[in-house]
Order: sequence, then C-alpha cells, then structure tokens
Amino acid sequence: MAFRISGLDPALFRHLYGLSDEALAAYGAKRYVASATPGFPDRVEIRDAEPGEAVFLLNYEHQPANTPYRARHAIFVREGAERVYNEVDTIPETLSLRAISLRAFNAAGEMVDADLADGRELKVLIERFFANPEVSYLHAHYAKRGCYAARIDRA
Repeated sequence: MAFRISGLDPALFRHLYGLSDEALAAYGAKRYVASATPGFPDRVEIRDAEPGEAVFLLNYEHQPANTPYRARHAIFVREGAERVYNEVDTIPETLSLRAISLRAFNAAGEMVDADLADGRELKVLIERFFANPEVSYLHAHYAKRGCYAARIDRA
C-alpha cells in the first residue's frame, strides 16, 4: 500500500527566521546550533541539521483534534527551512536512523492503534496500520523523547 510522508509547512515558522534570541524567547522558542548529525531533526525538510546549522526548539501542536488525543510537544525546525519533505513510499534517513513510535488515528482524530519500530522496519508497520480501513492517518514520533516527527497518509 502506497504511503506519503510529509513535513510541516515552513510558513508556520518563517516569522521566527532571523529573530534575536530574546525575540524567540517571547514565542517560547530557543535557537540551537547543530553540533553533530544525527541529533537535530528538522520537521520541515525531515532531515537532520548539519553541524553549524541553526535550529529552533519550539512547542508545536501536531494533533489539533478536539479529542483526548489532542497533543503538542517540542520539535526542531531548521532556521531557513523551505523545502517541505513530501515523498511517496520513501522513509527519510532521519526516521530510519531512530526508534519510532507510530500512532494510528481515525478520521475523528482518535488513536486506534500504536506500536514501536526500529526506523529501518518502519515501512512494514506503516503498511500494517493502513491495512485497517479505520485508520485515516499516522503520526511518527521519535521514541526516545516522544517528539512528533512526521505525518504519514495513504498515497
């Protein structure tokens, strides 16, 4: 079954690009400079920032459904990220390098299944979840820290 992994729209974060650290703090955001890769996974381009690249750590509502599963958490966004990751049947390296918590939601935004996978085995879990017609979309989270990583839809 074909699937599409997509990153976040950079328009949501452009107002932060170029701000001072003090101005970022007013948004509850903090700037870091990537010191190693992997280590600072950007949610727009779905790639790890390269050493020396600036990233923002900020709180993002990734599950806005008006259900008990409504959720927000910290994410990294690379300062200046513009190219939205949007690929079919391809697992980006930043996901394949990490343990992933995959969460399956129905059209109402209620969680109907969840499991853990080594990122190299993620495709099998995606296909298993989408075999269930009740599943509308998936959220991938980095299992260690629980941060939202990407959205996955049927293609």
